[in-house]
Amino acid sequence: MKRLRIEHATGFAYHGDVSASYNEARMLPGTTDSQFVLSSSLDIEPSTSVNSYVDYFGTRVSAFDVLSPHSELKITARSLVEVRPRPVEHGGLTWDDLAAQTARGIDTVEQLVQTNRTRPHEEVVELAARIAAEHDDPGRAAHDICIAVGDAVEYMYGVTGVHSTASEAWEARKGVCQDMAHIAIGALRSVGIPARYVSGYLHPRPDAEVGVPVTGESHAWVEWFAGDWQGFDPTNNIEIGDRHVLVGRGRDYNDVPPLRGVYAGPFKSQLHVKVTITREA
Repeated sequence: MKRLRIEHATGFAYHGDVSASYNEARMLPGTTDSQFVLSSSLDIEPSTSVNSYVDYFGTRVSAFDVLSPHSELKITARSLVEVRPRPVEHGGLTWDDLAAQTARGIDTVEQLVQTNRTRPHEEVVELAARIAAEHDDPGRAAHDICIAVGDAVEYMYGVTGVHSTASEAWEARKGVCQDMAHIAIGALRSVGIPARYVSGYLHPRPDAEVGVPVTGESHAWVEWFAGDWQGFDPTNNIEIGDRHVLVGRGRDYNDVPPLRGVYAGPFKSQLHVKVTITREA
């Protein structure tokens, strides 16, 4: 188990004054069966009131409006979280059992539907079908499918963008964690395995020293359902460990962006993001 302190600073600098902005932030982790939030806070400049709630998928949301003129918006999320590893476990479910269980739950049925972001390339559909045919246990098939995606796609920043689709990233065979998660989710759904997008943070150093802050970034991985929900990080081809801090879940990235909003003012704006992660214990 590790104790991680996370500071995520983001926001916009506008080319002129903005008369009003309306925003949602999904930057604060919640307590789950494998992580415990010791403290969390959200600071906003200009100062304003915040309406906090949990959305449909279980993600903590901070909604706020800034109705006075401002040329910059700053949001800083600070969290202290204890995290334990979440190794993959296979329950021995059959494909028929999975289909029957999936049909009974809203949370599983709707995680079978492809979105514009996850709709897979034909080659990915063929890859997933081939791997699925080799397994009687859909959980083991899901695990191997995610590994295959991680092996096939090279992590490279700048090739894809925030709006790129799984099919586009697959054609390039390059992308970032968001792309690999979308590809893996599309592959899993194509063979009847419910899968969902997970956003959060990953401490970049497995052997991190206590008390040493390092530069991190938002991260994404996947969870699939084969009797129970299991997680895997295809970007690094590793199981979810005590360096992963979960923030939100959804059908794809569109359900869990760290910051989303609209504003009235100049057309141009500049986004800034800085994530710092420190192992405390």
